[in-house]
Amino acid sequence: MELVGGEIDYSFVIQKTLVLLFCVTLSWKMIIYMCNLLNIEKDPIRVLVTGAAGNIGYAIAPMIARGIMLGPDQPMILHLLDIERASQSLEAVKMELQDSAFPLLKGVVATTNVVEACRDVNIAILIGGFARKEGMERKDVMSKNAVIYKAQASALEHYATEDCKVLVVANPANTNALILKEFAPSIPEENITCLTRLDHNRAQALLADKLSVPVTSVKNVIVWGNHSSTQYPDTNYATVSTKTGDRPVKELVSDQNWLKNEFITEVQQRGAAILTARKLSSALSAASAACDHIHDWFLGTPKGHWVSMGVCSDGSYGIPPGLVYSFPVICEKGSWKIVQGLSIDEFSRKKMDDSAKELAEEKTLAYSCLNV
Repeated sequence: MELVGGEIDYSFVIQKTLVLLFCVTLSWKMIIYMCNLLNIEKDPIRVLVTGAAGNIGYAIAPMIARGIMLGPDQPMILHLLDIERASQSLEAVKMELQDSAFPLLKGVVATTNVVEACRDVNIAILIGGFARKEGMERKDVMSKNAVIYKAQASALEHYATEDCKVLVVANPANTNALILKEFAPSIPEENITCLTRLDHNRAQALLADKLSVPVTSVKNVIVWGNHSSTQYPDTNYATVSTKTGDRPVKELVSDQNWLKNEFITEVQQRGAAILTARKLSSALSAASAACDHIHDWFLGTPKGHWVSMGVCSDGSYGIPPGLVYSFPVICEKGSWKIVQGLSIDEFSRKKMDDSAKELAEEKTLAYSCLNV
């Protein structure tokens, strides 16, 4: 502080104070500006849900709107598609979504027009299809779904965004995805997937129940192959988080016969068991698994974790290229890659090949229905 003639120079003090106040004010404005930048709302993502008036559609729509699928800061516009005779139910779903006042939901398009439904969508979750009924074999519905997915492929090809990501849920999911890939060639094949996360979640939950541990402590189960009774839930690399670190499931489950028989059968037949009990296919669990699939695909899998996704085979693990087959994958920044370098024992090899054989047969049947 300067003194003039032994006295305080108040003009100097005032000047310094004003400079300090200016700096504080500027800093505060910069802080507010940066906070506002962080709070800028993202552009809405357009999400198509087909079969939206059905059980799975009714279950998944609020999950998406609440942010479970894309995260708590990602707004979306829902495109809901169903057939004409479900139009009233579809309109009711739209009304309920509006009445729920979801902050992230910026709009709802409910339509029976496939072109309107597919226009400019970024994500397509294809649930609609010819419904499997109790006692029906998967092949019984193949021809009907082949026609449906050929038409939806054409609409997505012409009206969806170039980078549209597709998840096929309707059964036979792997082969429906294969048809979509065939008739929507401009969509990158890595963007066309099918749902085996439901089987993955079932396997994870069954192991957790067997070991009396939280389901979140079980990781890296694998579901190989088709979303059918030939799928192979594999525990060879599954681990459980314990106080002393991760331990292999095979060490913790004393009954190895259970792992190779009852466990596999129960996961394979879980959908049929629910169908028998409800007289309807899995809905809530399928919707939750579809959200998990898209969530991890977009936002990434946790470090050290992998998940099961039905993706186009590149020949990994001896699976014929081009089949849509469930592999263990890791996801990062909107992309997936197959986990490589896993050793496959003789037991696993046979199970994996059996499922690949079934998928090849389904492909032949589907293509014959479409005269491909």
